[in-house]
Amino acid sequence: MTGSQISGQQVHQQLQQLQLALSQQVLGQEHVVKGLILALLANGHVLLEGLPGTAKTRSVKTLAELLNLSNGRVQFTPDLLPSDVIGYEALSATNSNQIDFNPGPVFNHILLADEINRAPPKVQSALLESMEERQVTVGNTTHAMHEVFLVLATQNPIEQEGTYPLPEAQMDRFLFKIILEYPDDDTELEIIRLTRGQESAADLSALVIDDADNLIKSARQMVHQVYLSESIEKYIVALVMVTRKPERYPDSDLRELIKVGASPRASIALDKASRAHAVLAGRDYVDPDDVRAVVLQVLSHRISLSYAAVAKAKTAQDVVKEIVRVTPLV
Repeated sequence: MTGSQISGQQVHQQLQQLQLALSQQVLGQEHVVKGLILALLANGHVLLEGLPGTAKTRSVKTLAELLNLSNGRVQFTPDLLPSDVIGYEALSATNSNQIDFNPGPVFNHILLADEINRAPPKVQSALLESMEERQVTVGNTTHAMHEVFLVLATQNPIEQEGTYPLPEAQMDRFLFKIILEYPDDDTELEIIRLTRGQESAADLSALVIDDADNLIKSARQMVHQVYLSESIEKYIVALVMVTRKPERYPDSDLRELIKVGASPRASIALDKASRAHAVLAGRDYVDPDDVRAVVLQVLSHRISLSYAAVAKAKTAQDVVKEIVRVTPLV
């Protein structure tokens, strides 16, 4: 099927196969598995905030293996340089009169940016620029990156000493922010057995998606063609506008909880993510449940909470849930 057109039914079947295979290897993190696939379809990136040991690295490696795509990992530290991420130019080892470009880890299809908030702002900016532009400029030369490119960036909510928190403008570049929690008792037991090899010793090569590049491109074309009714479009706009004009709902306490609302990137992201969710569900149209399924991950990192919200121990997720509750479908 290499290079050939994939039918909508085949795309849906292979995406379901990918989701199932990934869920079998990344236990107890179904929302992460779904978020990664949706980000691939919507051509976006994911910011994960979670405790250590919650399968962040495993998710990246398994996804790359199932899709037969290259993957890389960068451990962000205070002494990291932009060239450690995007690459650098140096004299050729074979020709002293020639300068060669040595590509960095961003030239993989899937990149894990571990503890991104531990690197200085210049390094963060270098990564986020490559995420947005899908190219890297070193010296006078621009180097194109893979068309299929997913960044999974992580930050630890506990260890705040020695970190450089991402500014709101940079957080806005991520399609999703997903919160990870530790697994429950049963899932923990499954993880032990899976790791030990008692429950699943299957070779992942048998589950690899053939011609994943063509699959992803076909799926993205389907996402582009998904139909949104005017009422769904207005619903998306209404959800975002609540973050900027919470006074429209005087019966809610949103006005005192939100300091800064979401930018127009939020509306664009919510539109893309909703369409991707519809494709993953096997539909060619968006319904309200598609929007509600992704709104928490799309909006939670795009709003700034007030001191009143912090005093009331309200999280961004709590605020977004309240936004969904008070916003009617037009």
